[in-house]
Amino acid sequence: MYKRVRDLREDRDVTQKQMAEYLQIHQTTYSDYELGNLNIPVEILIKLARFYSTSIDYIVGLTDETKPYK
Repeated sequence: MYKRVRDLREDRDVTQKQMAEYLQIHQTTYSDYELGNLNIPVEILIKLARFYSTSIDYIVGLTDETKPYK
């Protein structure tokens, strides 16, 4: 799961700082999400899925389909 969060961010050339600002959290907290040191709260997963136009299922590794549900 955490690798996908990092990969999605890097694929869009977004920095951890920019992502943290979007999510309204500290950059260190965001870094801990990517490293797997902290579980990502559902409300953050929702924001990530919306930002990247994908599903939470994709982010957490339940599917390899990147398109969001209709």
